[in-house]
Amino acid sequence: MSNTQQSGWAGWAVFAGVVLIIVGAINAIFGLTGIIGPDNALYANADSGNIWLFDVSAWGWWHLIVGLVLILVGVFVTRGATWARTIAVIIASLNAISQLATLPYQPLLALAIIGLDVVIIYALVVHGRELRRS
Repeated sequence: MSNTQQSGWAGWAVFAGVVLIIVGAINAIFGLTGIIGPDNALYANADSGNIWLFDVSAWGWWHLIVGLVLILVGVFVTRGATWARTIAVIIASLNAISQLATLPYQPLLALAIIGLDVVIIYALVVHGRELRRS
């Protein structure tokens, strides 16, 4: 039996961990489409094959790596690791910023991912301490 008492807000931190895993999977799939089909007109300028200043396959690798890191960190956030909360906030922030390059090509998906990243950051910054183990 434990002396520590968790508040109802601990669910927010677990929610953030689960959403991290989901956003990571979406990012990984999104990145794979850039790697496997770099000539895909959905993501590339028809003339240059670039997304703004980035090569489509490099953009795909970035999102694949960030997606896999988000999944890994999400698993550790749900387990209550303090270091994972810190890394999750940093990676979710970078992911939200990197989604800005996708905005002209996939606006609804990019806005949805940015919104989920903001919810993750809120849940971990405001309610993340409730997951700490005694």
